[in-house]
Amino acid sequence: QLQASGGGLVQAGGSLRLSCAASGSIFGINFMGWARQTPGNQRELVATWFPSGASTNYADSVKGRFTISRDNAKNTVYLQMNSLKPEDTGVYYCTVVANGVRSWGQGTLVTVSS
Repeated sequence: QLQASGGGLVQAGGSLRLSCAASGSIFGINFMGWARQTPGNQRELVATWFPSGASTNYADSVKGRFTISRDNAKNTVYLQMNSLKPEDTGVYYCTVVANGVRSWGQGTLVTVSS
């Protein structure tokens, strides 16, 4: 089970850090990530963390502003979001694919005011 937190209201240019804690160990991780759903749009994967070499990947819309990381000891994945823009407003979901099976956490709302 994935528990996301850290959303809130922030002014444009501000920062937020989202956390996603997994209850219990997860084996066979293919990748972990954060997706967001903005009003009127489909859910979009914006940041991905791969266990092999801890490599990461980002959507063009957030590259250079968002950073995904994982704390193995805490079984938690983070999304540091800097230089936030109003278009970043949406519900953010953490996800994990393990052994080819995807799980989603509940969303956390991020609102960026202009």
